[in-house]
Amino acid sequence: MIKTPVVVKTEQGFDGRPIALLVQEASQYASKVYIQSDGKNINAKSIMGMMSLSLAEGEEITVVTDGEDEKKAAEGIRSFFARGAK
Repeated sequence: MIKTPVVVKTEQGFDGRPIALLVQEASQYASKVYIQSDGKNINAKSIMGMMSLSLAEGEEITVVTDGEDEKKAAEGIRSFFARGAK
């Protein structure tokens, strides 16, 4: 299991399209991928779960990956947020 602290970067808010792109990114990995924010632990592969989070620019979250490709998954999700959820 890998826990990676990440700062959310987004130019246009983190809703509809960016959430769909995040779910698509997370779904590429065999590992379990969770986003921890405000005491919630949400499956990053669940569009409904991700929509329940209200992520904002500059917010600190933790990406938790667990499984056979957890390092690759952690880096992929970290990269996704670093490039501004585009």
